[in-house]
This record gives sequence, structure tokens and C-alpha cells, in this order.
Amino acid sequence: MGPGSTIVAIIAIIAFVIIRTNRDRYRAGSMQQPPFDPAYTASLEREVADLRKRLEVLERIATDEGETRRLSREIESLRDI
Repeated sequence: MGPGSTIVAIIAIIAFVIIRTNRDRYRAGSMQQPPFDPAYTASLEREVADLRKRLEVLERIATDEGETRRLSREIESLRDI
């Protein structure tokens, strides 16, 4: 058995042990979902809504072929959000 075969065998054994350990943990129930936090979810939803508004403004800026002054106003409105 050469050094390459020895390394492959060691890696295979380590992989088997890791898979077996994770399977046992999952069956024992130690890998449960974290508790549901409604306040955190609400804050994430508000953040997503704000980001959507900003994205709409950026899309409008990118697709409209308006005047330079209007573009400046749109950029300034982004700073206010």
C-alpha cells in the first residue's frame, strides 16, 4: 500500500466518521431549528420593503432618459431614504 492509498483510506475513514456523527446528532434532535422570533422577522420584512423602494428608484433612474436635474433629484431622494 503506497502513500497515496494510505491518504485516501484515512480521508475515507474521516468522512465516514463525520457522516455517522452528524446522522446520530440529527436523530437525537440536537440539530433543531432556532426558536421563531416575530420581532426579528418583522424587522427583516421592513428592511426588505425599504430595499425594494430603493431598487425601484434605481431602476427608474437607469431606464428613464430624462434630464440631468431630474437625475440629481432622484439621487438626492435616495440619500433621504
